[in-house]
Amino acid sequence: MNYKIYEQLPQEAKDIRIKVFMEEQGFKDEFDDLDHECKHLVVFDQNKPIGTCRYYYDDSLHANVIGRIAVIKEYRGKKVGQYIVKTACSLLKGTVCLHAQLQAKPFYEKLGFKAYGEIDYDEFCPHTWMKKEM
Repeated sequence: MNYKIYEQLPQEAKDIRIKVFMEEQGFKDEFDDLDHECKHLVVFDQNKPIGTCRYYYDDSLHANVIGRIAVIKEYRGKKVGQYIVKTACSLLKGTVCLHAQLQAKPFYEKLGFKAYGEIDYDEFCPHTWMKKEM
């Protein structure tokens, strides 16, 4: 596996997010204005894009935020998600936050993130904020 960082949302990341969040999970509002402000990490298996995330600094949280973490179905369970989160965290300093789907909370806890605040809903899906100090 290798990765590339993009200053703008690349087609590879768009395709992965459409497949995972919109087609598989049924989200409607996948893309937002933050996509223009974020850096985007795309993971490749040779030349095939297999996972992605975006990250940015949020002034109101006083923290870096990793989001839109997605791995295509045939690569799940192969530690690609861990690779994405660990790689993104290695590029950041200070507090790193993420807005996790509740079903993914145990995955992020294994990577050292701790939940905080109330459970909220993004579209129809329960989420919790989580954070980790780098």
